[in-house]
Amino acid sequence: MRAVDVLGVRVDDVTYPEALSCLLSALDSRRPLAVTTPNPEIVMLARRDADFRAVLNRSGLNIPDGIGLVLASRMAGRGLRAHVQGTDLVLQLAAESARLGHRWFLLGGFGDVAARAAAVLGSRFPGLTVVGADPGSPLPEDDVWVRQRIRECGRVDVVLVAYGAPKQERWLDRNLAVLEIPVGIGVGGVFNYLSGTAPRAPAWVRRLHFEWLHRLLSEPWRWRRQLALPTFAALAVAEAVQVRMRRRLR
Repeated sequence: MRAVDVLGVRVDDVTYPEALSCLLSALDSRRPLAVTTPNPEIVMLARRDADFRAVLNRSGLNIPDGIGLVLASRMAGRGLRAHVQGTDLVLQLAAESARLGHRWFLLGGFGDVAARAAAVLGSRFPGLTVVGADPGSPLPEDDVWVRQRIRECGRVDVVLVAYGAPKQERWLDRNLAVLEIPVGIGVGGVFNYLSGTAPRAPAWVRRLHFEWLHRLLSEPWRWRRQLALPTFAALAVAEAVQVRMRRRLR
């Protein structure tokens, strides 16, 4: 598939149907596919951490989760076609998994948030089988017992990992292929939304692509993370100018 480089991070140019098709294809072939959800904060983190950047760039599918990535790519004339949010993609996959009989495992979150998210998914999508929900651990030294916990649940087709970036992406990079799970998605705060721990932005706010602002207002402690946004914007503009100048000189 076509991909766009956004400040050193590969972002795949997919729409919702195309992204869902990639997930279903991986489930059908049972070839492990690690899915990440880059946004401007994650891109800026990757600029400071070469190892994390390498993890992202070798992931199987990097969806354009942040509207800032879409805007940055369009300024540079390499436009991503769609803003594909991880939460909505997970819900679309849940609907298909309920129909097709896929088995899910939810890993991460605090306390019982994964178990509560699993209960909501089971209620919302009758027929969806969630075989396990556990906070686990993102630490490399705990990989062995976390893998054992997952294996005890039998066949797992989809694992959602909610440790936040970069821990969830690193966990998938280390463990997905070893566990032979077809689809692993780093989902950040999705368990919090599903369980009701944190409110998701209303649909009209999401249509305007202001979900990031709603999250900041509802979780003001995130303001330090949001400081990366002005820097991202400035770098994106500078890169767009350089790209366009190079094209004129050809």
